[in-house]
Amino acid sequence: MAADTIIEAKNLSKYFGKFKAVEDLSFAINHGDVYGFLGQNGAGKSTTMRMLLGLIFPDEGSVYIKGEKFGNRSRHLLKHVGAVIERPDLYKYLSGWDNLRMFAQLSGVPITTNRLHEVLEIVGLKGREQDKVKGYSQGMKQRLGIAIAMVHNPDLLILDEPTNGLDPQGIFEMRVLIQRLSKDFGKTILISSHLLYEIEQIATRMIIINRGKKIIEGDVTTLLSPDDTNVDVRIGAVDVATSLKASQWASALTNAVDGKLQFRMNPSHIPALNKWLVALGADVYEIKASHSLEAYFLSLTNEDNAKA
Repeated sequence: MAADTIIEAKNLSKYFGKFKAVEDLSFAINHGDVYGFLGQNGAGKSTTMRMLLGLIFPDEGSVYIKGEKFGNRSRHLLKHVGAVIERPDLYKYLSGWDNLRMFAQLSGVPITTNRLHEVLEIVGLKGREQDKVKGYSQGMKQRLGIAIAMVHNPDLLILDEPTNGLDPQGIFEMRVLIQRLSKDFGKTILISSHLLYEIEQIATRMIIINRGKKIIEGDVTTLLSPDDTNVDVRIGAVDVATSLKASQWASALTNAVDGKLQFRMNPSHIPALNKWLVALGADVYEIKASHSLEAYFLSLTNEDNAKA
């Protein structure tokens, strides 16, 4: 375990009857990571996060927090962690301030009034703290949930689908908040989301799981290498199949059907590919490059499902 590892999962497995929700899952989150936790619905994300927090315990494997094995006798380790799992469980007829103060008292850590004001300002609720939560928007409720999760100043924040149910403005505000918590306040963040575009913009490292198993883990910039950009080309009715097989583009070609060519390559090669096709006499109607976390995610999960 690296010295800067905040939390580590080692060979976690969890069964519900005969159903294996998580299978032999291992990963590590290091200090300073914004760690994207990705998977389709039912992939095992929420089950894993509950195991990290001790809400349920694994049937096999272990969780380590700051290098110490976490279990029933080491609940004190949770002082290093704050979490919002699904939607924050708030008392809607109390004010934001009273919710925050009450949960702060339950944390077991001495927390000053100044700290309460500080976290409210961080999440952008300063001036609305005396309003009852029932009048808050969903975005405000999510931000109050994050304030509660970080009131005891943990090293790690675990955020389960923090943009769920938010409108575009709320999603933008949540993205800005998460980036600020990481850059300005040094928080390590584990974030799960089905909005892959959002994860792509804020995550530094990520893991993709499918059917409870890890498919891949690593730095976002490395995993989303430009050499793996999908390039779709639409040409006129001309047979280029034979020429393609004998050309420098053969290794990059992934599919060719009815004037539609698909390549996987670095987009810097697109001008040369276009010139080559035109020299063959092909009418090039469209060239479209797409390289996103969504495309990468779907390619990996579809491939894994095909093996099942």
